This record gives sequence, C-alpha cells and structure tokens, in this order.
Amino acid sequence: MIFSPIRLLRLAVPTVLVAAAVAGCTETKTEFVEVPVPAPPFNPPPDAVNGFLGYFDVATQQTTCGNCHVSRQGQWESHAHSDAWNTLEASGHAQDFCRTCHTVSENGNLTDAPAGWNAVQTDVYHDVQCESCHGPGITHVQAPDAGTAPLASIQGDTLGPASCGTCHSGTHHGFFDDWSKSRHSQMNSYPQGRAECISCHTAQGALAAFGVNDNYIEKNAPVGQHEDITCAVCHDPHGSGITSSLRFPISVPIQEQNLCMKCHHKRAEPEQDLDPGSRFRGPHSPEGPLLLGEGAGWFPPNFTPLLDTIRGTHGSTANPGLCATCHLYSYTVTDQATGDFVVNVTGHRFLAIPCVDANGAPTDDQNCSYTPADRSFSGCTNGCHGDAIAAATALSTAETRLGTLEAQLDAQLTDPLVPPADLDPLSGIFTSAKGCQFNLELSQAKGSSVHNPFLMEQLLIACIQEMDRTYGPFPITVDLEYQLH
Repeated sequence: MIFSPIRLLRLAVPTVLVAAAVAGCTETKTEFVEVPVPAPPFNPPPDAVNGFLGYFDVATQQTTCGNCHVSRQGQWESHAHSDAWNTLEASGHAQDFCRTCHTVSENGNLTDAPAGWNAVQTDVYHDVQCESCHGPGITHVQAPDAGTAPLASIQGDTLGPASCGTCHSGTHHGFFDDWSKSRHSQMNSYPQGRAECISCHTAQGALAAFGVNDNYIEKNAPVGQHEDITCAVCHDPHGSGITSSLRFPISVPIQEQNLCMKCHHKRAEPEQDLDPGSRFRGPHSPEGPLLLGEGAGWFPPNFTPLLDTIRGTHGSTANPGLCATCHLYSYTVTDQATGDFVVNVTGHRFLAIPCVDANGAPTDDQNCSYTPADRSFSGCTNGCHGDAIAAATALSTAETRLGTLEAQLDAQLTDPLVPPADLDPLSGIFTSAKGCQFNLELSQAKGSSVHNPFLMEQLLIACIQEMDRTYGPFPITVDLEYQLH
C-alpha cells in the first residue's frame, strides 16, 4: 500500500474535567490527530516501456502526479500547458508533428527515444503534463521518496534533451531562437565566479535570490557550471497566476516587485562611503531606477528639482507595460514579395528597436543606423508614438540634447582646473567631480536617452553648474535653461 503525506483529521474527543465545587462534568474538545491516509492508486502506464503515467483521470484532467502533489496540480491547471492539446486541435492546422509538443512525450525531458504519445497515442498523454519536463514517474510512484523523484532541468541548450527549447523553438514558437541570441543567454560569461554577481548573472543564483526552493537537476552545480538566465528564471513552469506564468509581474512600477527590475536596478547611484583602496565604480544596470526616476544618479548639493521624482513618460502610467512594452514586443513577419508567413518574432532578444531585414525580421548584426529604414520602431508605435518617423525623431532629439550637455560636462571634468586626486577612483574620497563623472557615464549608457531623458538632462545641467561652482569658472557654451517637456 502506498501512503500519501500525513494529513490532519479533526476528531471530537470527550475529556473529563474535575472541579472543587462540582462532582464532575464532561465537555467535547476538538483535537487534531495525524493519520496516514492511503493515496489513490496509479494506473498501469500505457507506455510501459518508458514508464510515462500521464493522466490518472482524463475527464477531470487529474494527473497521476497530482494525486499526491496537490498544490502543483492546482498551479498547473492555470497554466497554458494544461490546455495544450485543445489549443492545437482548435487551431485548424494540427498535424502529427505538432502533437509531439502538445502531449507527454520524450520532448523536454531526459528520455532519448520515442515515448509517451509518440509511443502509444492515447488521450492519457494529452496536454503538457508534469512528466513532459520531469520525465517518467513510474519509479517514483512505486517507491515514493526523494531519491526516486524525477527532476526537471533548467538548462537553455536546445541541443540537450531536457530543455524548454525542445518545443519552444522554430518558426512558430521561436522563443529559444530569440533568447539564444540575447544577452540573457550569455550572462554566465560575465561574473567569472564572483559570488556577488551570480544573483543576476546565473540561473541558479537568480532563482535562489528569488526565493525559489524547488529542486532541479542543475541546482547544486558549482558556480563555474551555472546556467545562463534561462526560461525558468523568469517563467514558473508550474504556473504562477501571473501573465505568461512569470515569477513576478512586469507592469508594477515598484523596483522590488517588478520582474525586470529585480536585476536591472544595480548601482544607479554612486557609492559615496568607500574605504581607501576601494574602487569608485560607475553605473551598472541602472535601468529600473532611471526609468522610474527614483534613486538614479547623483544629485549635487544645490540641485532642487521641481519634483521629488523626475519620471519620464516611459516610466509613467502612460506606459503600463514599462520595460516590456518596448523590450518584449512581439509581431509576425511576412515575406514582402510572396506574402507568405516567415516567422513569429517573440521579443525574447529583448531588443527595443532592433535592426531588421527587408521583411522586418531582426538581423544577427545589430550595428545599423537609428532610422525607420533600418530598424523596427513597432514597439514605440503600439499606442504611443504616432509612427516610426515620430519615434525616431523623438529619439534623435533627446540624444542630441543630451549629447550637447555631455560634451560640456566632459570638457569640465578633463580640464586642468580639476585636481587629478578628485577623480582618483582609489582615493576612498567622494567628490563633486566623481559624482558628476558618474552622471556623465549614466547619461552615456545605452538607452538612457529613452529610459528617462528628462531626469538625465536635469542631472547634467545640475552637474555643469556644480562643476563651475566647485572648480571653475569654466567657459559654458550650452543653454542651461532649456528643458525637455
């Protein structure tokens, strides 16, 4: 007999109470007693060779795994995986090769031969169930302990058998194809084993920082063998109740709760309390605070902005999607000459305005000019800017204005009037020159002219004035009164 985890049963138990004034009386007290309860049985697996169990009850979509893992069953029911079969069949273009990814099969797990649906075509294997990622469960239900639990993988290599990319790739579902060309797929090459970096640069580090305690194949790998920022970092494969099964929402303008800003919020302000010998460093992934106008840049002592928070339109309620509006814009590409479908662009290269080919598909080379002829501004025109020309013009205007101020501030920072010691990154002393150097680097960082040109312009103007007061006078050649509106 197989037993499920112990359950608590409430029993009414009579107890005797003795009192000095009363000979005796009884009352009923509720107690909770731990009682092992037999778990439901499992059905013989249709694919006995590979041991895939599939549904315990097809009509109710009760998975065999869910007989014991009740909470996971509930999460999965809210996931699109639980309706994968019907979604395909209702599409009107279902073919046999499609069904391999819409059922329990060898795809997505460590099984290396046709299995599940691909071995025995029965409705027991409909939908993407637990075993699609975890592999066959027969051994575990026969001896249910931690040692027999089939573990899923978080790897992002589509060449390996256990990967989301086994199904989520190709012309129609090119998520892996896009991701594999993104910086997220290259993050593990940056930290070089530094413990303070892995919470954003490796999958294992990020999941631990997110508080994810689930077990998986690569969980205890040494840092040098950690995975990149793979699908499972941002998406909960069990279902989360958030759009696209994301682990955190993407539309909440709060740094601690926004998924993208969980990592894209580092060193948006300069470190002012440094020990001698500690290096003064510039901005590092400051996009979240800059977008929201909260805790970004160095405010000189005499800088009194009109508002406590200088927030650009892109970080306001006018853009409820925040980062995702531009960086996760998806669209379909059609061949201009034939009118044939080419590819679904999923946005998982996270390019806001990608260089595109003649049909509008992102190119491998992203070193093109910032014009509507070379780039797609579709993410900008989705309800905001009127057209691509308007979006490109706004970008060019912001970059030109910031570039003019950057040149003025750079000239001041490199002027002989500024003592070299005030810019020494190892002195352990914070100076106005270092604060303004930080603001200059923040403005020059890729995307700052879009994330918040309003704040950047005011910080640069304030620094030009601060440098003139502290080290000047300098010849100031720009109009410090103008503002972006």
